[in-house]
Amino acid sequence: MKFHILWKIEPFRLIIKTTHKLIWINMVSRRDMWIVLMLSIAGVIIAPYVNPPWLLTILTILISALFYLIRDAKYPAIGISIVALLYGAEMVSLMVFLGTITIVIMGEAASRICSEKNYKLYAHILVISVSSALLMLYLNYTNILIPLTGIIVALMLKSVLKKREDAVMLECIGVAMTMYLFEDISYIANTDMLIIAIVISFAFGIVSYKMRAADLSGLFSAALMGILIIVFADITWFFVMLTFFILGSGFTKFKYEKKKREGVAESRGGVRGFLNVFANGLVSLCAAVLFGIYQDPAFAALFLGSVSAAMADTTASELGMLGKTPYLITTFKKVPKGTDGGITLIGEIAATIAAFILCMTAYALNVVSFDMALIGVLAGFVGTNVDSLVGATLERKGIVQNTGTNFICTLSGGIFAMVFFIF
Repeated sequence: MKFHILWKIEPFRLIIKTTHKLIWINMVSRRDMWIVLMLSIAGVIIAPYVNPPWLLTILTILISALFYLIRDAKYPAIGISIVALLYGAEMVSLMVFLGTITIVIMGEAASRICSEKNYKLYAHILVISVSSALLMLYLNYTNILIPLTGIIVALMLKSVLKKREDAVMLECIGVAMTMYLFEDISYIANTDMLIIAIVISFAFGIVSYKMRAADLSGLFSAALMGILIIVFADITWFFVMLTFFILGSGFTKFKYEKKKREGVAESRGGVRGFLNVFANGLVSLCAAVLFGIYQDPAFAALFLGSVSAAMADTTASELGMLGKTPYLITTFKKVPKGTDGGITLIGEIAATIAAFILCMTAYALNVVSFDMALIGVLAGFVGTNVDSLVGATLERKGIVQNTGTNFICTLSGGIFAMVFFIF
């Protein structure tokens, strides 16, 4: 059948017109992204020669106005304008400003230009990694940690915000603030240790993703956490966190089908996202960073107490569900399995044993002393019961979500250990 005959048939005419329209839109979109990419490269090249900073800010906003007219480039234009204003006000450095353009805008352009859906992420990572390295050479900038944190935060935010129209704008702000924070800390990482941290943390994240223990946002957030813990504290601290993750994931998968039938299993098959990673690890991450800056053993106690609380809570939740009917921690009345704030004897015993194993691992790795390890076990017991108390009160009333409860759990365990250690 000839083409002109097909054109006369309404369904075929609709298909042909729709296909033509989609091809044209895709071509226009890719052409526009090439324009964005070229303008970004040109802007980065001339930026160091434009002084004072407010003049570069004005030029950037004018160029962003052109971006605003390009299809799907409205929010990137707003994001870059915001960071440009911060640079003009001398609140962020030239590296932070140009690094944000390099990581977010160039990466987004490369991702959209790539026509193969399966290779978009690889194109994104390749472009932002190579362009960030070239930017460091161009500016004679030596602190690798700054662009590295920006890259990982950008990838994490991209995986989290992919359904939002304003995702790129939020990425710009998030990346700029992250790089500003670590530049302000002025911590110079050992290059060899940084390379080791990158390899180990990403290897761990990829394995977790492949084993469906974490999603893409969980992969990047865990990698960021691992790198910072290794760089600021030591690789042995990372192994303590790894112990928690391996045991916790194992307990989650243990008799998962039975838990699922009873309606008490973790959602999404136990796959962890960025919220779960940060809810359980943010306190320990802050403790590792503070230890790296001040070298105060009190922060080691904070670290161990928070991880021990997370370990105890995960164990109590996952293994306690396999026991008999739980009791509500506030009234000690029987409640159905899966009820927030419900505790069981087997859960309490398992939580304490798990905290003991984790703390003895920390002692064996010479992260803490034996006395501090024992304090960590107590912190784990305290943290998991604070979690139950919050679950029975604030979470049941909808004041906090499960991730908020987990954060309070780790914070209470960490503070208990640090205060006990100090006094």
